[in-house]
Amino acid sequence: MFRSRSKDEKAPTDKVTADLSKQPRDPEAPKGRPTPKRSDAQSQRRRAQSAPLDRKEAAKRQREARRADLARQREALNSGDERYLPARDKGPVRRFVRDFVDSRFAVAEFFLPMAVVILVLSLFGNTNRSLQSISLLLWGVVVVLIVLDSIGLWFRLKKQLNERFPNEPKRGAIAYGLMRTLQMRRLRLPKPQVKRGERP
Repeated sequence: MFRSRSKDEKAPTDKVTADLSKQPRDPEAPKGRPTPKRSDAQSQRRRAQSAPLDRKEAAKRQREARRADLARQREALNSGDERYLPARDKGPVRRFVRDFVDSRFAVAEFFLPMAVVILVLSLFGNTNRSLQSISLLLWGVVVVLIVLDSIGLWFRLKKQLNERFPNEPKRGAIAYGLMRTLQMRRLRLPKPQVKRGERP
């Protein structure tokens, strides 16, 4: 009753299991889980490969990626490559505004050098009354010229933008152009891509 089975009795069951394992699986039989999309499977594999081992490694990778992005952005600011420019400088509208401003003289771009001259004159004006009055007069003339030039630029730029980009969003584009005029040409970023007098 409790004796072990003989080898002959065990054999038929072994044959049956061997036959079952050799049989091909029915392709329509359910496998118990849905097949993932190829894109999902690939992204999962990539994530598994590139997943950092710890927090230090993750922070290091993040710093390196940020450094690479900043380097690309600096290069783009010098070369004018649209792909890597900061968001505020991207797009055909902003490019046109930059070219429009860079193609002409603006009084505002000479604001800093004139401000230095006026400051020096006003320092010497403490001893000489006539120099002080000249510096004040120059300061007033510079401010008035900048305001008049900026108003003229505002209207011309608005007209050009409405003609060239009727369906593009133009919010902040004119203010962007006016801010660019306040910088000296050689210090502007992105670097000017047109010469003075050249039509954008």
